[in-house]
Amino acid sequence: MGEQFKTDVDQLGQFLTTLEGCVRELNEARSALAHVRADQIGTGRLDEACDGFQERWRYGSEQTKKMVDAISEGVKATKQNYQEIEEALAKTLTQIAQKTASGGGQK
Repeated sequence: MGEQFKTDVDQLGQFLTTLEGCVRELNEARSALAHVRADQIGTGRLDEACDGFQERWRYGSEQTKKMVDAISEGVKATKQNYQEIEEALAKTLTQIAQKTASGGGQK
């Protein structure tokens, strides 16, 4: 069964770094557009369209950030759990090996 299910804790860490980078880039893009005002573009109709886009972009990027943050928290918790399991398993196997080597496991 162990051959069919494998979790690479380092890969989870890399995924977490990627997610955090996405949030950072999303915030940078939103900040870059925040200073552009519709009245700087040109016609009234274009200004209106730009205002609408800015609102949708802000809302959409905030929602995306919330989702990515939630995923990040889940990945952090999963990574931590796997690390704890690996450490406990390694400790237990070391103890078994020491008992076996010292003859503690014989009756």
